[in-house]
Amino acid sequence: MLKFYNRENESSMLRNIEQKSQETAQMTFVVGRRRIGKTALLNEVFKDGNSVYLFVAKKSETLLCDEFTEVIKQSIGVEIYGQLRSFKAVFGFLMQYAQTKQLTLMIDEFQEFQTINSSIYSEMQSVWDSQKNVSKINLVLCGSVYSMMKKIFEHSKEPLFGRATARLHLQPFTITTLKEIVNDYYPQYTHEDLLAFYIFTGGVAKYVELLVAAKAFSKAQIIKEVFAENSLFLHEGRNVLIDEFGKDYGNYFSILMLIASSKTSRSEMESVMNNSLGGFLDKLENEYGLITKVRPFLAKSTGKSVKYRIEDNFLNFWFRFIYKYKSAIEIGNLDYVRSIVERDYDVYSGIFLEKYFRTKLIESKQFSQIANYWDNKGENEIDIIAVNDMQKQLCFFEVKRNKNRISIANLKKKAHSFASKYADYAIEYKGLSIEDM
Repeated sequence: MLKFYNRENESSMLRNIEQKSQETAQMTFVVGRRRIGKTALLNEVFKDGNSVYLFVAKKSETLLCDEFTEVIKQSIGVEIYGQLRSFKAVFGFLMQYAQTKQLTLMIDEFQEFQTINSSIYSEMQSVWDSQKNVSKINLVLCGSVYSMMKKIFEHSKEPLFGRATARLHLQPFTITTLKEIVNDYYPQYTHEDLLAFYIFTGGVAKYVELLVAAKAFSKAQIIKEVFAENSLFLHEGRNVLIDEFGKDYGNYFSILMLIASSKTSRSEMESVMNNSLGGFLDKLENEYGLITKVRPFLAKSTGKSVKYRIEDNFLNFWFRFIYKYKSAIEIGNLDYVRSIVERDYDVYSGIFLEKYFRTKLIESKQFSQIANYWDNKGENEIDIIAVNDMQKQLCFFEVKRNKNRISIANLKKKAHSFASKYADYAIEYKGLSIEDM
């Protein structure tokens, strides 16, 4: 089992909220994609306190409440007389219990109440509003269907709107943490190994755990593990996103496959799908949080020069190679798809080497802006431009897998048009290759 890594900031935040609940009731909602490590984080932070952890499984409310009752008895050692047949009764009991003793109540997959009994949210609101002023409860509501969790807490017509006192959006492990993990388990790792580990896990805790358990740290070992028979990775994209998209998943999956296959402009996608995609792209960006609009450096926010990218490394890989070649996967021809991955890997990994360095620059907290650049024809590209307006620094970066292919002279030529706009800035030109990881 993977040891508990990083998460110092998130742990500190949750412990501070727990401390506040000694004085007044707290409601925190925690979101993050499936497999990111939300449950592990909560269990680690609250393992020594007076706490109850409830998991909302897809079953009837009565059966769920019977299960919850047993968990409550075992967790905090209380007697419960009579049956708690509704979640309103369970929640009311715990809010009342917390009037005399501080309690952390964690409810995992909280959005599933929507399918069990949607009135639970308004019932919770009623109990919360009537008892929060006298209850020392630290209520932590956790969910992995991003769009539904956002709706529950942030849409003004929802009963729990405005009730949360804090929000935590759990992100993947940082590059520093990924390096630490690889070094702990495979200290002889190469730059190529680190890049592969970054591409295939994207810092998602569950994928890291699966590769560590399989002792898969090199590119060859990782690809072998992903395409093994009965590999959990093969159906992962569908498992992670099917609840998000519901019956419309086909359109969303097609769009994500196109973006992962480098058709990153709306016009390119619409020409392939022969359909207007504005609404779908807007939802993928703003409701599901899966894609990001990218504009060239200094472009206006209203400009039409826009590309889209998938933020999640593993999902990008899944749509580029597994969903795209799902027919071969379905008939069990895994070797065929694996050979395509190996054929295209150098070009594909180059995109993520650039993302790796861009992420590293973001994590360094040294710059006020980090962007790409391309001209109106989609050419003359500059991989990374980083600006520190306070210190008047401007850095241009060219990223190549092979350092021998980096041309600083060519980079200066492409960046020439920016020099006059930043005449009083110190300008640097740098090349980054896999050796700089």
